[in-house]
This record gives sequence, C-alpha cells and structure tokens, in this order.
Amino acid sequence: MQRARCFFRKNLIQLTRASFSQNPQSWDTSSKLFSCTAYHCTHSPVSGSLWQLLTHRTNQPAASSRCMSSTVRRRRLPSAFPVIDGEFHPVHRHVYEANLRNSLICQQKYLEHKEKVMKGGGENAIARHTLRNRKVLVRDRLRMLLDDEDYLELSPFAGLGLPYGDIPSAGCLTGIGKINGLWCMFIANDATVKGGTAYPITVKKQLRAQVVAMQNRLPSVYLVDSGGAFLPLQSEIFPDSNHGGRTFFNEAVMSAMKIPQVAVVCGSCTAGGAYVPTMSEEAVIVHGIGTIFLGGPPLVKAATGEEVSPEDLGGARLHSEVSGCVDHFASAENEAYEYTRNIISTLNYELPEEDSAQVEEPLYNVDDLMGLAPHCYNHSMDVRLVVSRLTDGSRFQEFKARYGTPLLTGFARIEGHQVGIVANNGELTYEASLKGSHFVQLCDQRDIPLIFLQNTAPEPAHTFSQTKAESNTNRLKAQGSMMSAVACASVPKITVVIGGCHGGDSYAMCGRAFDPNFLFLWPNARVSILAPGHSDAFVQNEEEITQINEMLEEESSAFFSTGRLWDDGLLLPQDTRKVLSKCLKIIKQQEYQLSREKMRTPFLRL
Repeated sequence: MQRARCFFRKNLIQLTRASFSQNPQSWDTSSKLFSCTAYHCTHSPVSGSLWQLLTHRTNQPAASSRCMSSTVRRRRLPSAFPVIDGEFHPVHRHVYEANLRNSLICQQKYLEHKEKVMKGGGENAIARHTLRNRKVLVRDRLRMLLDDEDYLELSPFAGLGLPYGDIPSAGCLTGIGKINGLWCMFIANDATVKGGTAYPITVKKQLRAQVVAMQNRLPSVYLVDSGGAFLPLQSEIFPDSNHGGRTFFNEAVMSAMKIPQVAVVCGSCTAGGAYVPTMSEEAVIVHGIGTIFLGGPPLVKAATGEEVSPEDLGGARLHSEVSGCVDHFASAENEAYEYTRNIISTLNYELPEEDSAQVEEPLYNVDDLMGLAPHCYNHSMDVRLVVSRLTDGSRFQEFKARYGTPLLTGFARIEGHQVGIVANNGELTYEASLKGSHFVQLCDQRDIPLIFLQNTAPEPAHTFSQTKAESNTNRLKAQGSMMSAVACASVPKITVVIGGCHGGDSYAMCGRAFDPNFLFLWPNARVSILAPGHSDAFVQNEEEITQINEMLEEESSAFFSTGRLWDDGLLLPQDTRKVLSKCLKIIKQQEYQLSREKMRTPFLRL
C-alpha cells in the first residue's frame, strides 16, 4: 500500500503539470485544491477509477520526473504568494502630489550631478589626456573591457561638495559589470581628474569597492592610471589602518580567499601604486603609456642627478622582459583589454545557462514610486504601496501581519529571486522590533537574502512619566535584540533608504555600520542622527536651535551623504527594482565558483 501511495503521489504531480501547462493562471486558483487532494489521496485508499485515469494520463511520453517536478516548482512558487494591495485611494492624493513635486526637484539635482561627473576633469584635462598623452578616457576603457554598458556603477557622486573641493567621482570609477559573462568588480582611475592624484575620498572609494568584492566574492580588475597621493592631505591618506596601505592588505586577503584579481597598467603606477599590479594574480601593461616605479624620473634626477626616461625606468618592455613584474605585454590599449577578457575566461567558474523563463512584472507602475518617495515623515504612505511596485506580480507573503504593524515583514520575489523584505511603516516600536528580530532570524535560517526598505522615525521617544520610561526601556531592549539579529545574520543584505535614516532605528534597519552588501539612497532621503526640525528636546536656546536645524538640513541631504561615500550611490526610485535584481544576481554568482575559500574573513567597515 505504501508503494502504491508513493507511485500515486508522483503521478499526481505529473498530471497536475500536464493539466495546467496550457493555462498557468489556472494553477494559482487551484494549487490549494490540488495540495489538499494530494494529501488526502496519499493518506487514504486510492479509488480504482481515479487510479486508472492517472496512470493513463501519465503513461504518455514525457521528460523525467525530476525535470517535471522542477518545472512545477518554478511555476508554482512565484504564484503562491498573495497579491498585495497597491491601489491609491483619494486620501493619498495630496500626499502623493507633495512627494512627487519634491521627487522631481531631487531628480533634477541628480541629473545635474550626473552631467558634472560625466565630464570628468573638464574639457582641458580631457584634451590633454587624449591628445598629448595618447590615452583612452576611462569610460571608453570600460566599453572595451565589459560585455555591455549595463553595469552597476558604485558611488558616482562621491567626491562632490567636499571641504577640499570637488573631486568628480572621487577620481576613480568603481562598479560591477560583466566580462565574458562573469560579474566582475572594476576599479578604474580617471586621470583627467587632478591628473589621477589620489585624495582621501579616492582611497575610501577604492577600499569600499574591495570590501564589496570580498563580501560577494567578485573577481576584480584594476585599471591603474594614478599620479600618486595628494601630498598636502597625506595625513588623511597614508598613516591610518583604513588609509592607502589597506588597499594592499585587501589584495593579499582577497588572494587568500581565492578571489581573482587582474591589473591593467594603462598609465602611471608610482610609489605605493606600484604594488597594485605586482600583488595581483596577473598583470597586463600597455606599451608607451604604462609605467611602474617607486620613484619617477624627476625623483631620480633630484636624488642622483641622472636623467632617465619613464620607459627605461619602468616601462612595458622592462617589466615584461627583465623584471617579470607583469605577465602580458600589450602594444595598444584595446589589445590590453582583450588580454584581460581572455584572462577572465580562464577563471574556474561554471555558470548556469541563462534562464529564459519570463519574469512576472509588478501589477503597478514603477514610475509611481516617484510619488511614494517621502518628502518628510509626515508625507509617508503605507510602505505596502512601495513593495507592490518592486515585487514579481506584486505578490507578497506577509509575516506576522497583525503584530508589530509599524514594521512590515514578509517574503517576495524580485525577478525570480526569493527575498525577505523588512520595511518601516512607522516608528520601530517594542513589538515591531521583536517581530523584526524573529523575521531576520527566520531568513537567516532559510538562507534567504534580506532587503531593508528604511524610513526610520525622525525623533527619539520622549519620556513623560514612569510608565513611559519603562515602555522606552523595553523598546530599547527589543531594538538591541533586532540589531543583534541583523548584525549576526549571515545572509546577504541590501538596504535602500527610501525616506529617513535617523538615530538608532537606522542600525536595526541595517544601516551602513551593519555591513549590508549594498546600501543605496533615494535622492529624497535624509541621513542624520536627528531629523531637521527635531532638535527642540536637546537644545533650549532659540539661536542654537536655528543653527542646528540649518546644519541638519544641509548635512542630512542625500547628496551630502553620497558625496562623502556613506552609501553605494543614489538610486532613482523607478530604477530600484532593476538595481535590486542586478545586486541579487551579483550576490548569487559566488555559488558558481568551483574552488573557493570558505573561511569567514572580517571585512573593512566604511
């Protein structure tokens, strides 16, 4: 009898697939019925007529049962979650319009910043770089190296609005793009910006890129064209643990973790920069423009009185034929990037075939997110409206829907990737924090990546009575538990600040200090210990209150934040789903590396 039941269950799955393959929508309405039928039939005697029907239908030629069951899973799971309500109601109209007006202003500022960084160091610097030095512009280099221009650029606005001036894109481009089908981190110096000189923000951006590469086990390619450190700011570049020397430490650690690194010397590698190619697994140098030396010709002449050319001192022929510091000699830049693409093709990865299954788009327009981006905390709408425009089919399986309602938690899919979503729907109360702890631990147990949609409360809880004090104490304890759960969760974490990022609540929602794999801001976001206009509880003097609020207004801006690299870049709301999907694919790639170091390595926190 037990054998008959097993056989019946197997054939029931096959019959279900055959019945609904022509009409996938019917599966959604009937999945529960068939699940119940399967249970009762396999736990009770099988009727003869039904048995004959099943065996007759499943005796037809078909694929293996393993393939069938996997096909059923791919079709069943995305439709198992209920559709979340994303409809607007009349009461939302004035809030939506206020948010939209603010988002359009933020988007205009975003486009102005983008236009500025695309110009690099300016027209004169570009002419000198291309005509006199016979070099290719950094974005053209990426076009030759990468499969396409659909790459994820990290922190493009870093370096703007700093005390020591504007350093467009911090003087280097970092991001993740595909090379021969493999997602790779790239770190490319832009020599049109201050001659490739490294500023403190340049070092910080390069270190962050290495941390992202380590967290996600990404092969890394360095396009080196650097003029060395900016000496007037050497105290902020050289001596500390998170300064320039950390670049070489990270290179060594990445090699130990079996994360491949390739360097292309397409400019000057002077002083400390000389270690970047020599510590990489393989290095390519471009004849005529690539040089590696600890001290350049001017320093040699000052120290010894000897005149020597850059090519004789540390050029491509010397290092490829004599010193052996590089492995590949390229006569031109396009040849160097072809060498690099071939090197990447030798890495020990076994990538799966591209899944041609059609992705279920959200039921609601992603452009609506412009009007859902909060202008301030008083202009926030139910975060379910945001979730319904990010997930496949606008489907969402909510967890603890009736408990801790200021926090939304649940499961969904984004372009086929299952994720757990943690989103603020109000202040992080005692109950909401307990709920968040439970859900984060659940996702960690099931190895499900977490996505945090952060819009934390703008002010701390006030204490007006002993009862309120006890309540706040319990809340702090619960928030501490959620912070511990988030910090210790070993699954990938992606944070998008869609509104406010204020105070201790932001840590529980996986802020920068809690090492998310990626953290992005919407242009309307605010990042500060306290939101503007909420300093009254801490300062009594009217003049001081005004000064602090003005400071908070300026320093909490998303553009102020991204200029200092407190995030991985600004993200237009309507692009959120696309970027989240790309990040999830990047994170998943490490599963396809055939040889990898499984030892946990502490990452640099920036």
